[in-house]
Amino acid sequence: MRVLMSLTAVAACVTMAACSPAEEAAPAEGAEAVASASAGVPPIDNGPVTRDQIYAAAAEGPEPFVRAIFAQYVAGGPQGDPPAPGQDPIFSRTMNALIGDDFRAANGEVPTLNYDPFCQCQDQEGFVVNSMATAQGDANTAQASVVFTNLGEQKTATLFLVREGPNWKVDDIEMGMTSLKDTLMAEAEARG
Repeated sequence: MRVLMSLTAVAACVTMAACSPAEEAAPAEGAEAVASASAGVPPIDNGPVTRDQIYAAAAEGPEPFVRAIFAQYVAGGPQGDPPAPGQDPIFSRTMNALIGDDFRAANGEVPTLNYDPFCQCQDQEGFVVNSMATAQGDANTAQASVVFTNLGEQKTATLFLVREGPNWKVDDIEMGMTSLKDTLMAEAEARG
């Protein structure tokens, strides 16, 4: 809850800063979370973003990791074939277990997660990141809010991040009030 409140405060600051001259912006004193915000996310090296670049950014910190994830969409979409369901180094062990279980339980049919969870889409066109804010709650947890436009529709994705070993991983993604982790867990429980 504290991270959510901090992220909300960061988002409010980003909004106010966007409307104020740069020289008036000053860092908030007494902030408990490490926070950063940026308008737009340029593609890494002004070209396609590889999975290796995303994996490398995961060791740098929450903000570079999230920037790299969304830079691939800005640069035209994910490149190459993704890892098998449940084996993606972008996701936490828990999320990978849920995704793998969902895929295996579908038994050749359409799984619950049948879309790209970062954009909550199957197709993309004209993908633009409007803003991004990250807040690190402690040494091993962080949260990022990304406002983006895809196919002319603006959406907000909230990523919950955990550090596993030296790397940051996505432990949950929320769009609105819908949690991917909760959805996959509910499906697993329903299967028994």
